[in-house]
Amino acid sequence: MASELPTRFLTPDDLVEMFELPSVETVYQWRRKRTGPRGFRVGRHLRFDPDDVRAWVDSQLGEAA
Repeated sequence: MASELPTRFLTPDDLVEMFELPSVETVYQWRRKRTGPRGFRVGRHLRFDPDDVRAWVDSQLGEAA
């Protein structure tokens, strides 16, 4: 993943592309299991704050160390 994230809110498809996930369903599974980055709804659309995604990545790296 690039060190610089976009400044706009991210979509599930953005996460699929950034993390090379098999499908968007993986993002929704993370959300159901509360294991992925914190997301929020805008109407019926799921969005992720880039700062929350970065914090989640950092926490994952900390757990792996």
